[in-house]
Amino acid sequence: MTDQARGTESEIPGKPTSASRTTLSHIMTHNDTNLLGTVHGGVIMKLVDDAAGAVAGRHSGGPAVTASMDEMVFLEPVRVGDLVHVKAQVNWTGRTSMEVGVRVLAERWNESTPAQQVGSAYLVFAAVDADGKPRSVPPVLPESERDKRRYQEAQIRRQHRLARRRAIMELRQQRAADGIED
Repeated sequence: MTDQARGTESEIPGKPTSASRTTLSHIMTHNDTNLLGTVHGGVIMKLVDDAAGAVAGRHSGGPAVTASMDEMVFLEPVRVGDLVHVKAQVNWTGRTSMEVGVRVLAERWNESTPAQQVGSAYLVFAAVDADGKPRSVPPVLPESERDKRRYQEAQIRRQHRLARRRAIMELRQQRAADGIED
């Protein structure tokens, strides 16, 4: 989608998807476990947020803050000793926000099998200036067919987020108009 199609005239040159793509790797230890002896989901979520934040900052050329996390999916448990790889890239950009897609893979320390996907998530980041005010981000330029698919899927997720927000606001307004206090 061009900036004109988004309704803005960006003076910031676009960046290819590969310009900010990154991988964060971490060995899981006993400090990372939950009561079941597997790695706590919150530990994985922190790694996801860290990798996504690095990508968002790299793409936007400065600070970016987490605005939302969508669809955090845990596919397989992660165990102590696993080498976890968190792969992140910008899928879509708006005027001041970016969707970052993240895949989580784990290599089992005691097996000679390839890393397998154990989770995924989509996060939205807002680029901010030194005062915490929104700032413009460069458009993302999808390079491969996979990048183009991710861009299109990100647009669908954005439409769903906006529709959900509108529906919730309308419900709250209706409840207030009906005199129902929460």
